[in-house]
Amino acid sequence: MSAADPPRLLLHVCCGPCATAVVERLQADHELTLLWYNPNIQPAEEHERRLRAAREMAAALGLALVELPGGEEAFAALCAGREAEPEGGERCRLCYGLRLRQACAYAAAQGIELVATTLTISPHKAAATVNEVGGRMAQEAGVSFLAADFKRDGGFQRSVELSRTLGLYRQSYCGCLCSRQR
Repeated sequence: MSAADPPRLLLHVCCGPCATAVVERLQADHELTLLWYNPNIQPAEEHERRLRAAREMAAALGLALVELPGGEEAFAALCAGREAEPEGGERCRLCYGLRLRQACAYAAAQGIELVATTLTISPHKAAATVNEVGGRMAQEAGVSFLAADFKRDGGFQRSVELSRTLGLYRQSYCGCLCSRQR
């Protein structure tokens, strides 16, 4: 990489709508690789709707989307016995860890030194928690984590606007069945 080349960044994408405004913020200063790894999204039909929206978003913005399959059993295991926990609790922290561990490992394997996630654009996610977990997962993988709160400065509202413009499916719950039932 020459001094003029932007740093490579792997962006973990939780869904197409959330990624829109995050990509808009990061694209000018980074060479982006988008990654889909979300074994928490249930049921399977919902997972497919959100993956389709992520693919549509990536295509509309001229970016490739790497899709990592699997992880559903690991997600079910981490949720076992935690189904009644409140949203934002330990179950969510473990879910962030599962997804960001995979993202960071993928980045390391590809020689991408910087990782970020779209998770912090949600008004339902504590950016400090996501960033703390992401930082730990990045350290384990030997990469760096871009700690951010993408909902700030109108980020969430911008994602709503951009997803409407692009005609993307916008979900009504976090992804896991525990969050849907609350």
